Amino acid sequence: MLDHIFITVSDTERSIVFYERVLHLLGITNRHDYDGSNGPSGHPDLKGFGANGRVFFWLRSGTPSPQAVHVGFVADSEIMVNQAYAEAIAAGATEIHSPGAQLHYDPRYYAAQVRDPDGYSLEFVYKSWQHGR
Repeated sequence: MLDHIFITVSDTERSIVFYERVLHLLGITNRHDYDGSNGPSGHPDLKGFGANGRVFFWLRSGTPSPQAVHVGFVADSEIMVNQAYAEAIAAGATEIHSPGAQLHYDPRYYAAQVRDPDGYSLEFVYKSWQHGR
């Protein structure tokens, strides 16, 4: 199980606005700023997002490498996938694939995929078998 992930973004403030707007629809509502000067030498400042007392998705400023990362966010329903996708597009993301069943994986795998403002591939995923439905 993963504890956290960092992605490097070109415009931290723009990315905070984007992710605050989209992630809250997935229940990711915690925000935390980490001052890198409080850590080991050379540690970057971080902007974090999380839920349920955990911060697990972090932004750091620098040169993005979007081809290196794909992030799949859990959604609790097909409706949540649709909402996150629509909000991401409204917030400036570009479409990779619109919401729908991803039959090449499983007929119960419902997802949408976008590119964030730095080009990172984000997927909003509802897997009914993981939710007891």
